[in-house]
Amino acid sequence: MATRETPAEQIERLLRVGDAVGAERAATAFLATSPSSFLARLGRCRALLMMSRVIEAERDLDAALRASPKDEHARLLRATIDNRYGRADEAMTLLRPIACGRGPHAAEAMVTLLDLLFQTGKREEMRELSATKGAWNTHPRAAMHLARVQSFDDPAAAVASMRAVLRGNFPLQQRRLAGFEAAGLLDKLGQYRDAFAAAREAHDTTGDDFDLDVFLRPIVEQATRMEKGDNWIAAATAGRSVERVQGVALMVAQPRSGTTLLEQMLDRHPAISGIGEFDGIRWICEGLKADPAWPRRPELVPTARAAQLQALYFEGANRIRRPGAQWLFDKTLRTWRSLPEVAVVLPGALCIDVHRDPRDMATSIFLSYFTPGTMGWVRSFAGMQRVIEIERRLIPRMMEVLEIPHQTVVYEDLVDDPATHAGRCLSAMGLPMDARVLNPEANPRAAITLSALQVRQPINRSSIGRWKNYEWAFDASWDALVSAHEARRGAPH
Repeated sequence: MATRETPAEQIERLLRVGDAVGAERAATAFLATSPSSFLARLGRCRALLMMSRVIEAERDLDAALRASPKDEHARLLRATIDNRYGRADEAMTLLRPIACGRGPHAAEAMVTLLDLLFQTGKREEMRELSATKGAWNTHPRAAMHLARVQSFDDPAAAVASMRAVLRGNFPLQQRRLAGFEAAGLLDKLGQYRDAFAAAREAHDTTGDDFDLDVFLRPIVEQATRMEKGDNWIAAATAGRSVERVQGVALMVAQPRSGTTLLEQMLDRHPAISGIGEFDGIRWICEGLKADPAWPRRPELVPTARAAQLQALYFEGANRIRRPGAQWLFDKTLRTWRSLPEVAVVLPGALCIDVHRDPRDMATSIFLSYFTPGTMGWVRSFAGMQRVIEIERRLIPRMMEVLEIPHQTVVYEDLVDDPATHAGRCLSAMGLPMDARVLNPEANPRAAITLSALQVRQPINRSSIGRWKNYEWAFDASWDALVSAHEARRGAPH
C-alpha cells in the first residue's frame, strides 16, 4: 500500500514541477488546518514568488522568519526579495554565510551572491569567491559566472565561453543571458558586426513566438480614445472617493531610454526613494482587468476595488521606501501603456516621460537581455519601430487628456545639462535642488537593471550616437521618428 503524501510533500512536488497555482492552493489548505506551520508558510511564499505576487509572498516570509529566524531557506528567500528591491547590502549580508556554508542551499546562495557582486561592480570579491570549489560549481548558473570573471581580464576568451553556454545544454534563461552578454562584450571590443550577429543568434535561438498585433491592440484602442480629446477616465470617476495620492512619481518610458540614470540621480535626493522596477503597476492592471467592466466601461468599476488596489500598491512600495523619504520614484517599464489605470487608481501621481534618440534606444534594446513574453517585440527592428511609434504617438497627448501631472525629459538634454532637467523634476515634486543628484555614480543603492554597470560611472555622453556603429540596421523609415525626437531636443517642457 502506497504511503500517503503529506501536505508538505505535496507542496514540494507541485513546486518542483512548476505548478505554482496548485502549490499555493495546497499551502493555503495546509494553513487552514495548521496556521502556525513553518513549511506551509514557506511553501506558499515560494509559490507566490513564482507568480510574482511579491507582497503576499513577503507576508508569508515574514511569518516564516518569525517562526524560524535562522532557517537558511527562508533567509535565502529574504535575500532574493531584497535583491529584487535593490537592497544589495542587506541581501549580500544574508547570502555570504549561507554561500560559504555546507547546507543544502549553499549553491543557490553562492550563484545569487555572485549575481549581486557582478551587478554592484564588486569584481575582486567576485573573483575571489568564484575561485572557491564546492557544490555551486555544478549549478547551471556557474558557467556564466565563470565567464563573467574571465571577461575582467580576457574579454575575447569570455566571448567564446559565453557562446559555448548559449549553444550548450543549459537552461534557456542562462543561454539567453550568455548570448546577450557576449554581444555586449563584442560591442565594447569594437567588433560591431560580430556583436550584432551574437545578439541575432540569441534572439533567434532563445526567443518565443510573439504576436505584435495582439500586444499592440489595447494600446491602439487607448490611442483611438485619446485622439477624440475627451477625458473618459475623469468623466467615469467623477464624484468617486478614491483618494488622490501624494508623493508618487512614475517613470513613463521605453526601456534603454535613460530611465535608470534619472532614477539613480533623483534617488540621491534625501526626500526621494527610488523603488526600482516595482511590480505595483502590474498588480493594478491585473486587478482592473479582472473586472468585466474594464477598460470599456470604467465607470462601472467599483470605487472600493480601485481603493483596494491603491492600498495594495502602497503596501508593497512602502516596504521598499527608504526611511524618511517623502517621495516614491517608480521606474517600472509598464507605466507607458497603463496610463488609464494610473489615472483611476493613483490619481495625482506625477508622471515623468523620458525620450531618447530612437536609433540609440533600438540599438541598445536589440543588444540587451530582455525576458521574452511581453518584451518579444525587441527581437526585430521593425517590431521596435512600431512600438516606439505608438508610444510617441500616445504618451504626451495621453497625459494631457487624462489630466495627469507630468514632466518630459529628453535624455540627451539631461546628459548635457543635468542640473536644469533634474531640477525641473524636483520642482514638480515641490523639492529644492540638491547637489547630490548630480553624482548618481555615488548612489549605494543597487540598480537591478541592464544599466547597472553604466550608472556606476559619472554622467557622460558615451552612449549618445551609439547607433552609428550599427548604421546598416536603419533605413529611411526611421527618419520621421528621428526628426520628431530632434525637434524635442532643447525645447521647453
